[in-house]
Amino acid sequence: MNLIGLRAKKAFLERVNIKTKDKVLNEYASLLDKEKKSILIANAKDTLFASKKKLKNNLVERLSIDEKKLSYIKNSIKKIAKLKDPVDNNLEKWSRPNGLKISRVSIPIGVIGVIYESRPNVTSDVAALCFKSGNSVILKGGSEATNTNKTLVKLFRRALKKNNVNENFIQFVDSKNRKMVDFMLSKMKDYIDVIIPRGGKSLVKRVQDISNVPIIGHLEGLCHTYVDKDANLKMAKNIIYNAKLRNTSICGATETILLHKNIVKKFCNPLLKKLEENDCKIYGDTNIKKYYKGKIYPAKQKDWSTEYLSATVSVKTVKNSEEAINHINMYGTMHTDSIITKNKKTAKKFLKNVKSSIAMHNTSTQFSDGGEFGFGGEVGISTNILPPRGPVGLAQLVSYKYEVVSNGKTRK
Repeated sequence: MNLIGLRAKKAFLERVNIKTKDKVLNEYASLLDKEKKSILIANAKDTLFASKKKLKNNLVERLSIDEKKLSYIKNSIKKIAKLKDPVDNNLEKWSRPNGLKISRVSIPIGVIGVIYESRPNVTSDVAALCFKSGNSVILKGGSEATNTNKTLVKLFRRALKKNNVNENFIQFVDSKNRKMVDFMLSKMKDYIDVIIPRGGKSLVKRVQDISNVPIIGHLEGLCHTYVDKDANLKMAKNIIYNAKLRNTSICGATETILLHKNIVKKFCNPLLKKLEENDCKIYGDTNIKKYYKGKIYPAKQKDWSTEYLSATVSVKTVKNSEEAINHINMYGTMHTDSIITKNKKTAKKFLKNVKSSIAMHNTSTQFSDGGEFGFGGEVGISTNILPPRGPVGLAQLVSYKYEVVSNGKTRK
């Protein structure tokens, strides 16, 4: 592990120009296409292993890759290659009356350690984003995706080698031993500058508890959609369905629906019926139970703080937008929360007062994704109060320094 750290540090010190970076990324995208068969074979081994291990369905779904998903991964790499170089940009510059000329210039962070579960697309996205932003990366994926991850990393390193770039910009910890994760978190402070965890609550909590390296990440994605009294029913119906059921296993899926008390009688049946017809289990408060004619389970206190990651949703009545905001700030995880309303004043109040890293108006929470934000991809979503917040893409994987120039100035 120390050797991996040393190699990552050494690679980071080797500056790569933007032309070469983009050539590497385009070569990698090309290899993903050429080596499609070997990637799918490796993934089939992993999904078989996951099934035998009896992993949860949502984890197996995240793990599996087909030709469509592989095409999405390849296109994501191509998009990243087209993005502007985030390194060595003048973010701001000014002159002082004393003759100092000051510039704030973007720089890479250094060595990034990424610990993640299930999703092999994280391997490709993270490797591409870290490399393009001038950082070297140490990847530690879950044991359930070992074969797929190894194949994807091998192809990236081939692209690096072909372009005469240090292969150790991208390294993969090829071990199923969990002690390797603990070692990364507690013993590699001299090598790793930032840790990014991507996975379930237990993984992220473990990282937060053990790591002595700064962390970018989120514990849970407990997202809300609030349907205001001034909402359009048709719009609300479409957004709610998409926000909950488009993909139930992602952190941007809505887990709690809040309904203004004035629209419960009119809205709850058409809104919730569409969910139930698509096998969604619904937990509702007493008011929702009173008006909803379909199958509904009584909501308990714990439902307001549960990230289901499945076709399950909790539904609560609120008196007004203030109560919706207070509920979200109490139970939410500062991930993504949305309001559906025609009232711009109410929408503005919601957007300004929820603590979420991503606040939305008339929009599905499933858009909380770096690719959808135009970042090409993401290494994760950050719900930290300190930046970066929200999707962490290229622009968030750089830091900055101040460059100060004068003509021999000395301070009195």
